[in-house]
Amino acid sequence: MRTFMLCSLLAAVLIAPAQARVTRIVIDEVQPLPAAAGAGAIAYEQIAGRAFGELDPGLAGNAIIQDIALAKDADGKVRYVASFLLLKPMDAAQASGLLWHDVPNRGRNFPMAAAERLAGDVLLASAWQGDNSGGTAVRPTASVAGMHFLKLPVARGEGGAAITGAVFGRIVNRSGPNSQPLLVQSNPVPYRPVSLDTQAARLVSRGGETQAGEVLDEQQIPADQWAWARCDAANPFPGVPDATQVCLKAGFDARRLYQVVYTAADPYVLGIGFAAWRDVASFFKTARADDAGTPNPVAGRITHSIGRGISQSGNFLRGWLHLGFNRGETGGPVHDGLWPIIAGRRIALNFRWAQPDGVLELYQAGSEGPQWWSPASDALRGLPSAGILGRCEASRSCPKIIEHFGSAEVWALKLTPEWVGTDGKSDLPLPDSVRRYYIASSNHGGGVGGFDSSLPGVGLPSTGPACPGNNFGTGVLPANPVPHTETVNALRHHFRQWVMKGVAPPPSVYPTLAARAGEPTGSLGPAHKAGIGFPTLPGLRATVPEPDFIMPVHDYDWGPQFNALDGSGVPTLAPPRIKQVLPMFAPRVDADGNERGGVPVVLLDAPLGTYLGWNITAGGSRPFHQGQICNYVGGMLPFARTEAEREANKDPRPSLQQRYGDHDGYVDAVRRAAARATAAGFLLPDDAAALIDKARASAVLR
Repeated sequence: MRTFMLCSLLAAVLIAPAQARVTRIVIDEVQPLPAAAGAGAIAYEQIAGRAFGELDPGLAGNAIIQDIALAKDADGKVRYVASFLLLKPMDAAQASGLLWHDVPNRGRNFPMAAAERLAGDVLLASAWQGDNSGGTAVRPTASVAGMHFLKLPVARGEGGAAITGAVFGRIVNRSGPNSQPLLVQSNPVPYRPVSLDTQAARLVSRGGETQAGEVLDEQQIPADQWAWARCDAANPFPGVPDATQVCLKAGFDARRLYQVVYTAADPYVLGIGFAAWRDVASFFKTARADDAGTPNPVAGRITHSIGRGISQSGNFLRGWLHLGFNRGETGGPVHDGLWPIIAGRRIALNFRWAQPDGVLELYQAGSEGPQWWSPASDALRGLPSAGILGRCEASRSCPKIIEHFGSAEVWALKLTPEWVGTDGKSDLPLPDSVRRYYIASSNHGGGVGGFDSSLPGVGLPSTGPACPGNNFGTGVLPANPVPHTETVNALRHHFRQWVMKGVAPPPSVYPTLAARAGEPTGSLGPAHKAGIGFPTLPGLRATVPEPDFIMPVHDYDWGPQFNALDGSGVPTLAPPRIKQVLPMFAPRVDADGNERGGVPVVLLDAPLGTYLGWNITAGGSRPFHQGQICNYVGGMLPFARTEAEREANKDPRPSLQQRYGDHDGYVDAVRRAAARATAAGFLLPDDAAALIDKARASAVLR
């Protein structure tokens, strides 16, 4: 009898309609994927479509969404449409059971790794961002080459009245008489003014802004000297009325930043993106079919799942977990693992007038509340002890977590309070369910890799890279080539083993304030030249990095209706007031200027130069940030090839010849570095062999 009841229960689950209230899916496109390289490659297909979902605002897991009660349909439910992309083996029997659920970055898909296809994994990407109107439109399909979209409602007041509030937008590094759009990263500010009367807004220009938030030479522009309009040669000031652009009678000066504060209407209920991403995952992981009987293309084939996001998308995962969304509407965890990649903050999504496309310009939210996992004091900001895992621990829905970072996240993405709290007095403990890995001296997402990429005249570019962000500028130094690829390959392997077989990954490796065994000091210090022991090197100003060089965490006052602990509520101050700047830390460096405290990486253990997680912004046509940190791109200073060259440049670092002797000596150094990384679990054997081959074929000391 018991066996019969269990079988009946299993059958009921398998024939159950849609769960987590994805009520309907529409498959718009099915096409085969090009064959993957490698022996035993599995044939894959790509399915693009839309998921139609509904939310009950009364459920606790949904009620936390800001303004959800102001977005209800007549029946009391809240509805959305989310695009999805599913990559799966054509032969369902070849599916491994593991689902990777990716968070699109500003609507973009990430390619599926070859190792995942060889294993028979399933990849799902689904929409979460409802405001990035510059790169998406609500349309029927989302392909690998296309962009994801989320259609969601706006909040309305009593009787359907419009909700209004103060919003700000910024224009930087622009010049000339033509009008300019208000951008958040590369997408338009999603909120438009309720009136085109410039007397109802305030436009200022600024001669400078420091990392501490100090404003230099702010000047208000009179209302009759600008317009909400499109201006060009055919339409000079006051131009053609346009609520998305600003036109200046005197034109824009690239040496100045422009900021406008205005009243906007119709805020998107952006927090619905958290629930949509949750419910689409639950549907494809557990449902047999939707309410109309349309089958789930991977029904019964998923046993484990890992949510994954990179940069902005990783910040989404941290915010998603903090607000309790890994518990499905029907109870129980959604994902078994979460992998926030190069992401040390929480997404600024679940508050009214949010701008989640924002990166690191002044006044962008995302560092409010706990950035750490377990409860920790935040007396410096006057917040109660809390941690990201608080809600999932209470509901027993916490996943296993791997997070990894590079140096750029420290210097430009405000990472270190996650490690040492807001006061920076001690290292915060990590729970057993979290592994943290640091890839020292590396760029945001890693560089191009290889060995010739560090050699001037061979692979090292002579010009600096573009600084990511809203028209930010260009770096002085060539880009940092230190890769993340091989480390990520190893971490992917460990995460699969941890989630599917319970085999724990290597212990966490990251810089700390406390000294580890055999070290005289900790590997983390105050984020300036003296604090980290950075040497004076040719090609850099002698004082860099200065105390105000790093991008710090600002403690903002968004107004009394804003909940800083959860990053929710209604901000009423635009822009916010800066109450204080938090102390920032960075990894200490060796005599070459390369960081300590990270996982073993071959190019760092057999270095060809000084690899930096930061760069310096050049002037040129985009001078506003000149001399400041180049947002979150890294730089590189190669070693001299010979002792004569080193002495001529007054370079304190040993030359390549002194370090390695000749080409064979360098290949031996790479071989030893690869063995060390492999033994520690951060380099797969195939990748180790490939790196040694590349070193042997390189031009190093040829």
